[in-house]
Amino acid sequence: MIPSILPTYNRAPLHFVKGEGCWLWEADGRRFLDLGAGIAVNALGHAHPALVKALTQQAGALWHVSNLYEVDRQQALADRLVELTFADTCFFTNSGTEACELAVKMARKYWHHHGQPERTKILTFEGAFHGRSSAAIAAAGSAKMTDGFGPLLPGFITLPFGDHEAFAEAMKDPEIGAVLIEPIQGEGGIRTLNPACLKGMRTACDATGALLILDEVQCGMGRTGRLFQHEWLGIAPDIMMVAKGIGGGFPIGAVLATEAAAAGMTAGTHGSTYGGNPLGCAVALAALDIIGEPAFLDEVRRKAGLFRQGLESLVAGNPDVYACVRGEGLMLGLACAVPNADVVAAGYAEEVLLIPAAENVVRLLPALTITDAEIAEALTRLEKVALRIRTAKG
Repeated sequence: MIPSILPTYNRAPLHFVKGEGCWLWEADGRRFLDLGAGIAVNALGHAHPALVKALTQQAGALWHVSNLYEVDRQQALADRLVELTFADTCFFTNSGTEACELAVKMARKYWHHHGQPERTKILTFEGAFHGRSSAAIAAAGSAKMTDGFGPLLPGFITLPFGDHEAFAEAMKDPEIGAVLIEPIQGEGGIRTLNPACLKGMRTACDATGALLILDEVQCGMGRTGRLFQHEWLGIAPDIMMVAKGIGGGFPIGAVLATEAAAAGMTAGTHGSTYGGNPLGCAVALAALDIIGEPAFLDEVRRKAGLFRQGLESLVAGNPDVYACVRGEGLMLGLACAVPNADVVAAGYAEEVLLIPAAENVVRLLPALTITDAEIAEALTRLEKVALRIRTAKG
């Protein structure tokens, strides 16, 4: 008999009932160090006081009115994002998947608006993850996500990640309208795109007029020590997908765009019942007020350096379990010398939560508020994970 919850998740047998900062309490009383943060969602940890206050105050005033009317918190959040980023305009969604849908629509509408409707093709990259909607799985192109869900939305050309020669050749096609890429692949195994390659993509898009779409759903919102990863390179996209950390745990996403890129998106071309609701925007504003502060981002960079240094020592001392460290800022990965599922399972036993990814990697995506003491505790528990695996192997 099918369970009451559609069985699409392979869940761990854990039942968390309380969260605070970087910690989660299981129903049986055990306390777990959470190095996953809900897959980079709880950017300020569990139950951050500022977010709790923002949500509670907004809940007592106004929950939902729909986008038939002006929404004050939505306007305030959009103004703040425009102030802090490359963008001239924002559209609010409920998730990163929905942000992907709009990014694709916006790019194609742009070319239709400019009288070149044939420029529908979008270059994407192997190992990508942009969500699980029809457009998102077509963009990623992997059999793991697409098998059984055809016919797929056409118009996506998938290239090897980091192969700039293949990219340069593909860009010769006059029907290329956009390039969609994650600066750091999360689900793909914490793979960082070569900075020169991303800069080259910006240059190529400028030369052909193609729009550069960045998926910063996982690597954005302070995760790498800047508000967004592309800021490290001194470039800007035309369109950007944002979600996860922007709401600090409350479901909200956004598409940010330049005025030029959004030119085709006029009244009636897109919509969302819940997108930009007062609750989500109030929480996101509170999160952005913290994460957007230069001093906060300075601390993220400092802690990221401390954590990485410790992880490098961990790898050096346990080469039979951990192969190398990947990533940027507090978006880190441990490539494993044993099956990553074994590392995740041993983590459960040592009461530390890790997130699996492709290429036999476990992701370390802690709250950006993690303390030095908690980093030290994380390294201790990861050492115990290695010992447990070694002991089990005999």
